[in-house]
Amino acid sequence: MNIAKSGYRVFSANSSAACTELAKKITERLGVELGKSVVFQESNRETRVDVKESVRGQTIFIIQTIPRDVNTAIMELLVMAYALKTSCAKNIIGVIPYFPYSKQCKMRKRGSIVSKLLASMLAKAGITHIITMDLHQKEIQGFFSFPVDNLRASPFLIQYIQEEIPDYRNAIIVAKSPSAAKRAQSYAERLRLGLAVIHGEAQCSESDMADGRHSPPCVRNTTGHTGLELPLMMAKEKPPITVVGDVGGRIAIIVDDIIDDVGDFVAAAEILKERGAYKIYIMATHGLLSADAPRLIEESAIDEVVVTNTVPHEVQKLQCPKIKTVDVSMILAEAIRRIHNGESMAYLFRNITTDD
Repeated sequence: MNIAKSGYRVFSANSSAACTELAKKITERLGVELGKSVVFQESNRETRVDVKESVRGQTIFIIQTIPRDVNTAIMELLVMAYALKTSCAKNIIGVIPYFPYSKQCKMRKRGSIVSKLLASMLAKAGITHIITMDLHQKEIQGFFSFPVDNLRASPFLIQYIQEEIPDYRNAIIVAKSPSAAKRAQSYAERLRLGLAVIHGEAQCSESDMADGRHSPPCVRNTTGHTGLELPLMMAKEKPPITVVGDVGGRIAIIVDDIIDDVGDFVAAAEILKERGAYKIYIMATHGLLSADAPRLIEESAIDEVVVTNTVPHEVQKLQCPKIKTVDVSMILAEAIRRIHNGESMAYLFRNITTDD
């Protein structure tokens, strides 16, 4: 049983093996046992949570990884948080290493900002604090009405580069698009390596079609109300693929926060191979690796994909031996300990720039 005098409990909001494994690693580092609860789905696929021990007056940490069934994972988290709230828990802190729907953090045409909606739902369910890692956009923290600790995985990935990549001093850090240049620059400066940026037609990770920037009116509308005569918008046209920086005879290390649809990474690897890079690594915090990503990686010029265990990807690893995992349970456990003891979180961000 969890130690009562510790004043906090750690629960897993997911019955999947990967989430339970991460939760066990965290609780082992903290020296407490995993809270007793049952999370399951009814025959009609409704989520049900049964908490098997008293949480009255306690601070509760809910660990939730996000598997492929994202919406089920969100409901598990919401239902468990609400169950703990109605059981008189003092504080409910969500440990969500990968925050779902984080790519939907901007308005696209007539769409919606889903990450803002999810932040409101978590607050309504009773969560009072969140620990997450490498938000897709740091501005997402402003969507919440409670504190958010956005941890960084870069120290673990940099350590992997230094220890596991032979002759990493001959490497060059690569940003697969100009928008990723700041993150790549941060890695390059700490590893004392060069920097290259890929720009051009092959870079289409976030299509501009969504907000209409590729479809300006080609003629003025002369019918109806004659208002202000606005200047015509010129349609965007991406230039031919260009690699800014010399990658010839070097190890290319592409860094990013999320690797999901690997088409952009495969295309970038092919370009780097053509430019003379003899080995290509990808470093990313969250390895979603959806659809046929493992097959595409296995058949590509990519030598290795290194991700953390913020997202379950055991099935993908079985399909593609190029995928490697870095454990980040240490920093999650330390964040839990510091929050419970009221200690400063600044120690976890030492030597880490805001660009990571």
